Amino acid sequence: MAAGDTILDARGVHAWYGSSHVLHGVDFTIGRGETVGLLGRNGMGKSTLIRTLLGHVAQRDGRIHLFGQDVSKARPHEVARRGVAYVPEGRGVFPNLSVRENLVMAARPPRDARSGWSYERVLQTFPRLQERLSNLGAQLSGGEQQMLSIGRALMTQPELVILDEATEGLAPLIVAEIWRVIDQIRADGIATLIVDRDYRRVLAQSDRAVVLQKGQVVLAGGSAALRDSRELATYLGV
Repeated sequence: MAAGDTILDARGVHAWYGSSHVLHGVDFTIGRGETVGLLGRNGMGKSTLIRTLLGHVAQRDGRIHLFGQDVSKARPHEVARRGVAYVPEGRGVFPNLSVRENLVMAARPPRDARSGWSYERVLQTFPRLQERLSNLGAQLSGGEQQMLSIGRALMTQPELVILDEATEGLAPLIVAEIWRVIDQIRADGIATLIVDRDYRRVLAQSDRAVVLQKGQVVLAGGSAALRDSRELATYLGV
C-alpha cells in the first residue's frame, strides 16, 4: 500500500490497564476507502486496540500515524478532529439530549452534497429517527440508539468510521438495517474498521481482516481467503 493511500498506520503498539499488559507490539494499517475486519474471541484485545488507536488508553506505547501525522500521544478529541468517527460498544448517545440535538451537536457540512452525510440523508437512511426527533436519547430503544450513534458519527463527515460491536444485542431486522448502512458507507468510499461477533458477515463485507489473540496479531489477509482458512476456525473457536 502506497504511503499516500494509507489513512492509519500503527506500528509496535503496546497498551496497559494498570499492571495488565493487553497489547503486545501490534502492527495495524487501514487504507483509503478500505474496509477492515478486526476479529478474535472475547478478551483478546480488539476493543483495547481500537481505544488505543483513538487515544482513549493512557498507558500506551508505539507509533501511530493518521493521514501522515503522528498521533501517538494525541488525545481522543484531537484524533476525532482529523476525520475519525467512532461508534462505541454501548452506543454512547447523550441520554438527556433529543435525537435532533444528538445528531447536530458534532455535525460538519458535507464536502460533497452527493456523497456526504447531511442531516436530511441520515433521516432518510434511518426513518425511525425522523419519527422521534424530539425524543430524548434515553427514551429510545437499543436499536434506535444504535441508529442514532451511527447517524451522529456519519454527520461528522469522516474519512474513517470505526464500528465496535454495532449489532450486538439487537433484533435481526435492526441488524440487517445496520449492515445495509455499512454497505452504503463502503459505497461512499469511507474507510471502515468493523468489530462484530458475526465473523462471517464481517468477512463478507470487508476487504481484509486481522485476527487478534492475547493482544497480538496472529492472522491477517484478504477476507475471501481467510473465510476458508482452518487457522481462522482455530483462533475464533468455531
